Amino acid sequence: MVETIQWTDSGVVMIDQTRLPFEETFVTCRSYQEVATAIRDMIIRGAPAIGVAAAMGVAIGVLQADVANLDAEFDQICQTLAATRPTAVNLFWAIDRMKRKFVEVRRRPIEEIRAVLVAEAKEVKREDIAICEAIGRNGAILVPDKKTVLTHCNAGALATAGYGTALGVIRAAVSAGKTIDVFADETRPFLQGARLTVWELQQDDIAATLITDNMAGHFLKSGRIGCVVVGADRIAGNGDVANKIGTYSVAVLAKENGVPFYVAAPISTLDLTLASGDQIPIEQRAAAEVTHVFGVAVAPKDTAVQNPAFDVTPNRYVTAIITERGVARAPYEESLAKLMDQK
Repeated sequence: MVETIQWTDSGVVMIDQTRLPFEETFVTCRSYQEVATAIRDMIIRGAPAIGVAAAMGVAIGVLQADVANLDAEFDQICQTLAATRPTAVNLFWAIDRMKRKFVEVRRRPIEEIRAVLVAEAKEVKREDIAICEAIGRNGAILVPDKKTVLTHCNAGALATAGYGTALGVIRAAVSAGKTIDVFADETRPFLQGARLTVWELQQDDIAATLITDNMAGHFLKSGRIGCVVVGADRIAGNGDVANKIGTYSVAVLAKENGVPFYVAAPISTLDLTLASGDQIPIEQRAAAEVTHVFGVAVAPKDTAVQNPAFDVTPNRYVTAIITERGVARAPYEESLAKLMDQK
């Protein structure tokens, strides 16, 4: 299984997901600004992975900060990282965690401050892998045996520090002895399903079939699909789920055809400060992602484009939300709050 992100003496090393599956290239970020660029340019992507990257970005920034202006530089580091991508709440969760640790040790010697923040960033990564494994265990029992699982985008090891959320559920189901295969939506316009999910599953010898996004309804109607499992970038207090654009369509089609629609995500993806998904900010990305595929134009010049990176699936289409602390079901205002309160 690929290691998405690593802390090394040379810097923060991450696999370049924009080059997969054709090249396995690693990028070394030697400053917090380079980590921010990697997040913004989707060299690293997926809500949990972005959170780990942000924590490491804060740590590497403090290693290089001017001691005389440490407070001001720390604020600048956090602001720069927070400005990269607006939808994935794990980004802000990780930055806030690093802020709390900084406040806790701020009056200690600088070398101790730096060591504590580096250790905290490493702990964020370690915890993420353990959390994904727990999500997998909790979700595996929901996956029907001898059926196909449909997934959208990439919520695997590449989207986390390792193992994955939605793909973690699939991996755990396979490990539990279930005979399943996976249909992966291509996930236009960035093709995370085609480029990343299929590649990941092939690495694990899990049978994977690629379909275009507009084939999902056909296969959901066929009776072949036993369940849908996706990840999430932010989940509101009422259970509305922000995930990669196209997820909403899949959820509606699953509901229409009586197929369970599961969301797999860590507790850090919950944003109970938001009453509903209407309050989730939706990132808008460059028009070229839609008008071009691998640099080749597929639309006329000067075509008007809308390119929201995410959509919001209303909670009425969500069968259950799988977390490391258990499985939440409607009414989500109650079940998610209970999971959040667990220690």
